[in-house]
Amino acid sequence: MGWRIWLEKKQLWIQLSFYLLTTTLLSLLLPLSFLLVARLSTSYSLFSLDPHPITHPSNLSSIIISLFIETNPSLLHALVFLIAAATLFHGLTGQTLFIAEPPEPNSRPNLCISWILLCTLQLCIGLGIEAIIAAGIDGDGFGHERNSSGRIVFVFLLGLHETMLYWWRGVVKPVVDDTVFGFLREERWVERAVMGCGFGALWWWRLRDEVESLVDMVEYESETPMGVGIAGIVGWWLYYLIVTIGMVRIVKGIITWVGVILLYRLEAANPDDDVENEDLEEV
Repeated sequence: MGWRIWLEKKQLWIQLSFYLLTTTLLSLLLPLSFLLVARLSTSYSLFSLDPHPITHPSNLSSIIISLFIETNPSLLHALVFLIAAATLFHGLTGQTLFIAEPPEPNSRPNLCISWILLCTLQLCIGLGIEAIIAAGIDGDGFGHERNSSGRIVFVFLLGLHETMLYWWRGVVKPVVDDTVFGFLREERWVERAVMGCGFGALWWWRLRDEVESLVDMVEYESETPMGVGIAGIVGWWLYYLIVTIGMVRIVKGIITWVGVILLYRLEAANPDDDVENEDLEEV
């Protein structure tokens, strides 16, 4: 009997560990997509100036590079912009888009949308990374010599984290919950803590150095005879859309904090009202 209980606990621990690892990795697809968009925007601008900067190692690599570097990666841009716009809409109105409810018959269409978004973004990121590796593009160091002291890096970081949380709640968590458990689980602080640690590690490793190229590319392209391209404009819009999400989050936090302080002071200034209300209830 004790052996069976031990096996059940071990199986549950393995299941929960797999669930935690899966949700964390799939949640990090969103910040990873911003890193990829920054790399693709940089490489697209550089290739527009020098159409033959590398020697393609194979036919497959040539096709991938042609699809995701030499042309505008519109699908990846559209997906990232859609998720960011939905996060901003949620921050302003409190309403949610493409959020899947517990797996009941009437909520299957939303769950299918989550599956489609997750698989499409994962495919775009996988092929985009393959294209970057095949092309030998390294975005590290690009734009570091430019003056980026005016960038609101902390606000962008907060906005990107808020966007990742929306991606996790609206797409990743419903899909993984339905696959692993068959029902929608409640949020746990452990899941958010591990996901936050993973996001912080990704930000410290690469994102904080390369995400500035989303804005720097516009300045760089404006100084060239070719002018600003579509990829640069989209990257610029994405950067400041995430900054707007971070600003909305900060303003809402300040309003909530001020409201709590005012309510606490009102209750402390009128203690007699509470006593009178209690006496009336007793009568």
